Amino acid sequence: MPEDLWKVLQAYQDKTGGQVLAIAHNGNLSNGWMFPWDINPASKEPLTREYAQTRSNWEPLYEATQIKGDGETHPFLSRNDEFANFEKWDKGNLNLSELKKPEMLQGEYARTALQIGLQLEQKLGVNPYKFGMVGSTDSHTSLTTADDNNYWGKTTPSEPSATRAEHPFMKTKLATIMGWEQTASGYAAVWATENTRAALWDAMKRKETYATTGPRMTVRFFGGWDFAEADAQGSDIASAGYSKGVPMGGDLTAASGDKAPTFLVAAMKDPEGGNLDRVQIIKGWVDAQGARQEKVYDVAWSGDRKPGADGKLPAVGNTVDLANATYTNSIGAPQLSAVWKDPEFDRSLRAVYYVRVLEIPTPRWTAYDAVRFKVKMPKEVRMITQERAYTSPIWYTPAS
Repeated sequence: MPEDLWKVLQAYQDKTGGQVLAIAHNGNLSNGWMFPWDINPASKEPLTREYAQTRSNWEPLYEATQIKGDGETHPFLSRNDEFANFEKWDKGNLNLSELKKPEMLQGEYARTALQIGLQLEQKLGVNPYKFGMVGSTDSHTSLTTADDNNYWGKTTPSEPSATRAEHPFMKTKLATIMGWEQTASGYAAVWATENTRAALWDAMKRKETYATTGPRMTVRFFGGWDFAEADAQGSDIASAGYSKGVPMGGDLTAASGDKAPTFLVAAMKDPEGGNLDRVQIIKGWVDAQGARQEKVYDVAWSGDRKPGADGKLPAVGNTVDLANATYTNSIGAPQLSAVWKDPEFDRSLRAVYYVRVLEIPTPRWTAYDAVRFKVKMPKEVRMITQERAYTSPIWYTPAS
């Protein structure tokens, strides 16, 4: 039970005077236990304000992506998001002793959890899922690489070999997760004032962090009420962001008048990675009837593409050469920035916003393996990926 862990953490702090925080693994194998929405699955009792307050205190960050799949969202939950079907593990629980049911998914993914948190805040007065985003590898190899072109797997049986993609990673009578389903992910990025233990700790506690699925992208995200387009084109975006608003992980309180929130976002590619396809802002909110809602907005993109009649931006293209496991940066952009104003803002409703940055398509680690070991992958193996980053959110709470 997580409550038992929280008690141990509290006892440690009381005894030593030290400070502790906990970062949960991504919840895509929890079968709905990671983010309960009404009943505590451990105690079988309704969620309480004490539970919400305690969880919020000890768990300021959440691992949104790692080797055992991505934990941002799922196509079942985000049906209007064409990028939701990314590195999903949705067959069962951690040891594949229980198969996944669709109703479990809402308690497993970060995007829906952020919306559930808004609902619980209305009900309990505290948001238990007010977390920032980080990524990690969860590898057991003592290696820090999460790059597709240098992927060493989670454990020693999945280290580079000609057969690792077709070797089962997990297998029970109910289901099998193949080796190729492992994900070359991820990294945690921290915006600290300096590279010291204390400054890094402070940044993580205030949630000024973001996750990537492997590339070392640089991403900034600020929210305020008075950002202008010139702020996105300036030479010091951070100064404008801090002086006019709050950074990722922060809170927006209601402004005077009828202003809608504005958001300043900037992203720069990994110097050794793929160009950027687009920058999106994902909004979640609870409507006047108390129901969860979400919408994805494209706010900056490469090239001269224009959204179609359905509001969707055309695909960036694909330069991947699978025969050689290569790609070119002849499409996409090295950096993107924008100021975006919420066009559907209702100042009476709780809302949460975060940024997703997408790279152009690049070879997946399985494509590199196919070339290096001169093997042909089965047709179901994913060979191309579209790497991404997720920022910590910015929350809006109406004035009471």
